Amino acid sequence: MRRAPFYAIIAIGLVMSAASAADLGKKIPAPALDPAGTASSEIAVLAGGCFWGQQGVFEHVKGVSKVVSGYSGGTRETAFYPIVGTETTGHAESVQITFDPRVISFGKILQIYFSVAHDPTQLNRQGPDSGPSYRSQIFFASPAQEKTARAYVAQLNAARLFAKPIVTRIEALKAFYPAEDYHQDYLFLHPTDGYIVFNDLPKIAALKAVWPDYYREKPALLAGR
Repeated sequence: MRRAPFYAIIAIGLVMSAASAADLGKKIPAPALDPAGTASSEIAVLAGGCFWGQQGVFEHVKGVSKVVSGYSGGTRETAFYPIVGTETTGHAESVQITFDPRVISFGKILQIYFSVAHDPTQLNRQGPDSGPSYRSQIFFASPAQEKTARAYVAQLNAARLFAKPIVTRIEALKAFYPAEDYHQDYLFLHPTDGYIVFNDLPKIAALKAVWPDYYREKPALLAGR
């Protein structure tokens, strides 16, 4: 299901907020397993609802140099917005995050992902958007990332920090396909869009409030912005 009109976003969002408010915008413990990275650059591919908001959040994280909106989980032939919207491709709207693990670890990326970037307890939806392309999923790019992700989900579930169990899928990254150019930096380019105002700007405000040590004011926009 594609993004709803603004009047529907408000109506659906108000209904959903009662169920998800307790699970968003709060501090959660860091991963107990989070090996230090030694490379100068690493990527993380995460899915958690509309990629506009995910890109906007992680562009404001210290140590992140680039965030690209795109698709992962399906094939190259179906990695196009109108086709992904049919909910038959296997793709999830995702972001590819390039970061310096000497500044921010993969585990800390996940800490932000689970706490303020999306609600990991919602199955195949986020806010007003529903369907498997809006699922919560970690596409691990290495065995170390897989171990960290699986251990962290188990840690958070065991601590019962969320009102419901985490439903985030964890699978190997096979490929990532950048989305169409008009989706890139959408939040930055359209800050007054009703969808952005209601669904995504609060995530950035939560990042700043909950994780001030990770937050940076100037976003890491794509080249040429």
